[in-house]
Amino acid sequence: MSRRHSAEKREINPDPKFNDLVISKFMNAVMSQGKKSVAERIVYGALDRMEEKAKADPVPMFHTALENVMPSVEVRSRRVGGATYQVPVEVRVERRQALAIRWIIKAARARNENTMVERLSGELLDAANNRGTAVKKREDTHKMAEANRAFSHYRW
Repeated sequence: MSRRHSAEKREINPDPKFNDLVISKFMNAVMSQGKKSVAERIVYGALDRMEEKAKADPVPMFHTALENVMPSVEVRSRRVGGATYQVPVEVRVERRQALAIRWIIKAARARNENTMVERLSGELLDAANNRGTAVKKREDTHKMAEANRAFSHYRW
C-alpha cells in the first residue's frame, strides 16, 4: 500500500441485463481465472432460479440478501504496550458491501448442492430470509465486537 496517496477507485460498468452496479461487482467477485462469461451465466442463472422459487423480482431480493449480510461493526487488532486487543470499529460502506459479497460467495461455494447456480441461489434465498451461513458469519462478527466492547476506548 502506498504511503503517499490511496489508489484511485476503478470505474465499474453496470451489468447488461439488470443495469445494476452491485450485481456487476458481485459477478466480478464470482469470476475466477478471468472467465467473465462463466460468472455471468452463474449469477444470472442463480437470479432466475431465485425468481422461480420465490415468485418475486430477483433484484430487490438480491439487495435484501446483501443488506442482511452486511456487518455494521467488526474487530480490528490493535497493539497496545505489548498486548494485542481486538478493538471493535465501525465498518465503512464500501467495505460492508465487499465483505457481504465475499461472505455470500464463500458460503455458496461451501454448500453441497450440485451446481454453483443452485448453491448461489440457495445461499441468496437464505440470506434474503435472514438465515444461512453468510448471515451467521455476520452474527458472529457482531457478537465478537460486542464481547470486546470494553476495548473500544483503544479505537484510533
